[in-house]
Amino acid sequence: MYDPDPPFRPVRARGGYLPLEDLGLIGDGTTAALVGLDGSIPWMCLPRFDSEPLFCGLLDHARGGHFTVSPEDLVEARQHYQPDTGVLVTELRSPTGVVRLTDALALRSGADLTEDMPAGRAELVRSAVVLSGHVRLGVRLEPRGGGQAHALFSGLEVRPHRQPGLRLHLRANRALAGLHSTHDLRQGDRLDLVLSWGRFHRHHRFDSDAVLKSTADAWHRWMRHCAYAGPQASLVRRAALTLKMCDDWASGSLVAAPTSSLPAPIGGIRNWDYRYAWIRDAAYAVFALRRIGFDGEADSFLGWVLDAFEHSRQPRIMYTIEGDAVPDEVEDGELEGYRGSAPVRWGNGAADQRQHDVYGEILDCADQWLLAGGEIQPALWAGLAGLADAAEGAWRHPDQGIWEVRSAGQAFTYSAGMCQVALDRAVRIGERHGLPGRIDQWRAAAEKVRRIILEESWDEEARTLSAHLTGGGVLDASLLALPTRKVVPADHPRMVATTAAVAERLSAGGGLLYRYLHDEAPDGLTGDEGAFMLCSFWLVDNLVGQGRTEEAEELYASLCARASPLGLLSEQIHPTTGEFMGNFPQAFSHIGVIASGVNLQRARAASRR
Repeated sequence: MYDPDPPFRPVRARGGYLPLEDLGLIGDGTTAALVGLDGSIPWMCLPRFDSEPLFCGLLDHARGGHFTVSPEDLVEARQHYQPDTGVLVTELRSPTGVVRLTDALALRSGADLTEDMPAGRAELVRSAVVLSGHVRLGVRLEPRGGGQAHALFSGLEVRPHRQPGLRLHLRANRALAGLHSTHDLRQGDRLDLVLSWGRFHRHHRFDSDAVLKSTADAWHRWMRHCAYAGPQASLVRRAALTLKMCDDWASGSLVAAPTSSLPAPIGGIRNWDYRYAWIRDAAYAVFALRRIGFDGEADSFLGWVLDAFEHSRQPRIMYTIEGDAVPDEVEDGELEGYRGSAPVRWGNGAADQRQHDVYGEILDCADQWLLAGGEIQPALWAGLAGLADAAEGAWRHPDQGIWEVRSAGQAFTYSAGMCQVALDRAVRIGERHGLPGRIDQWRAAAEKVRRIILEESWDEEARTLSAHLTGGGVLDASLLALPTRKVVPADHPRMVATTAAVAERLSAGGGLLYRYLHDEAPDGLTGDEGAFMLCSFWLVDNLVGQGRTEEAEELYASLCARASPLGLLSEQIHPTTGEFMGNFPQAFSHIGVIASGVNLQRARAASRR
């Protein structure tokens, strides 16, 4: 549960790996790092989100590398963020003293995080202060594959063996004998460390306090735009900050998660690289952030989606953060995987899948772009109109669907619904702006697809819409997203029945939902998985739309209570133990926190009128 002032708790690594719940996120709009409850940084990719990891101990504790600052004989620790910032504080207790470690990926002084431009300083700041007693504070910087260091200016030049072109500089306010050092410190003593890349600081003043303050100030200025006063307000604010740290501020794109290959479940093979920008994730982020006051981020995402589509001239489901094709998927045999869960993968083999929902995502983004005052040039409109034409013919054909199954395709109901969205939004754009196109045909096709979904995917015996247009009663939690995209109203009798069926048959207990049941809907992969957090937030939204506000509030509160003490959520939850599973932190889960909170806030306001 999110706790801005948590108690100390034991550090509980298992086989060298911390639970995901014991990791915090820091970011600077170009990359991100995970900071452990034990003072380690087991994950950071440089210089970008999708670069090779410099520290990869998250995926192999012995060989992956890390940057650890921690007292000897660590007993217990606690973590919290400085309020409304991406500055993380870890307090570490040994038998002889307590150390406060403050970590941040530094931001430029005066940075405006609403601007579409880099704000980072290409610096990781780690500042340790002894709060009580005395400690022997160990510092270990180990790039994956090792590295060489030699004295340079006020610190060390570090050359990672695997990334010889990455020039690192480690500075400190105390002498560093090498990449491993120990410092005897007493109450009030401090050790400041700054790891920089891309530039050296021979003549720059070394002032970690000033850098941390300017970083916190930049986050505070950005959070002044937050306009949310609904349930779980502190967690919603933290979710917004988490999404911002998954955002590439220069391009406007959003990575699905800053990590790769975290398994769902432990020991399974469902290990994917999420350090890329999915069109659907960006679209959902737009809905969420715009509704709580972050119009600039929403517009940046929308602009990135349209730029990426216009550049590629075809509707890819995902892109690199710069809008290019995602690298081919490869397995890394050198790493054992998180808690021994091989394989570790880089790149993503789903990038070339056929997923028809992308038509609706792009056209819905275009519609929002125009509603917010954007403009669409004739060449882009021609491409968008072509997407509507493609959606008109695609919806009956098989694809791999929203869950990117690696089995033979199916005619998924959700995919057909998003084709309906594409047609509907093309009509709205064309009529509103007087643009040329097959407006009447698109309108007729949109109505046909909606009717087909309600009639042909309906299974009378099972009393539910089905995962597939052919019916059959097989369930998929993505059906709960149809009302959120305005394909079917939440209070339509068949949607009400579908909501009940999903809540019962896909239940993992405690308000959690599976995406689908693997014995009913094989996806081409072995093993089961955990409960998918976003699906439960969709259930909240449907309950709100059906006027069941009290039930929705109870479910929402229970889901929010599953966040880590830092307010972070993974992709999936183990339904029995409550452990986090899958890539972390997951943008989709935090989007759900925001979107469902807003829906409940609006329902409360409506009930008071």
